[in-house]
Amino acid sequence: MALISDGRFVEDAWRRLADEEALPKSGKVIVSLPRLDHALEIQTSEMTLGAIVPNTAEPSALMSALPRLGLVSIAFPAFADGRGFSLARLLRRAGFAGELRASGRLVADQYPHLVGCGFDTVEIPDDLAERQDESQWRAALAAYSRAYQRGYAARSSVLEARRKALRP
Repeated sequence: MALISDGRFVEDAWRRLADEEALPKSGKVIVSLPRLDHALEIQTSEMTLGAIVPNTAEPSALMSALPRLGLVSIAFPAFADGRGFSLARLLRRAGFAGELRASGRLVADQYPHLVGCGFDTVEIPDDLAERQDESQWRAALAAYSRAYQRGYAARSSVLEARRKALRP
């Protein structure tokens, strides 16, 4: 899988564990949602936990765990399934400050909206990364300087820009 951050392909510092794989005593590990409660019970101070969740997950299922998680990865089963965008906004509104990752068959054209919803990184399959190189992801990120709705990106909204322009 290829990982994109700020429009660039980067190395992934996290390790995704299979459900049958033993939890290590240290490092950054990602576990599935069904395995999360057990992982939190045995979490050590040297271990940073992340969780991969389906885009259909209820935010309430994660609320108690959010303060102890360093990453939440939301699975996108298809690029046309936008439920992960809504889940990301809800998690950010709930105060999650860790890394928020979109994982699945996403395309570069969706990148500005992903960032606007609060995603920090995007994980895509290698075959998709071969067809959409780093330059396409950077171009997509730079395509819009403002959005119509407030997001979590550092950019201001169109409305905020208009208000500033009208002030004397």
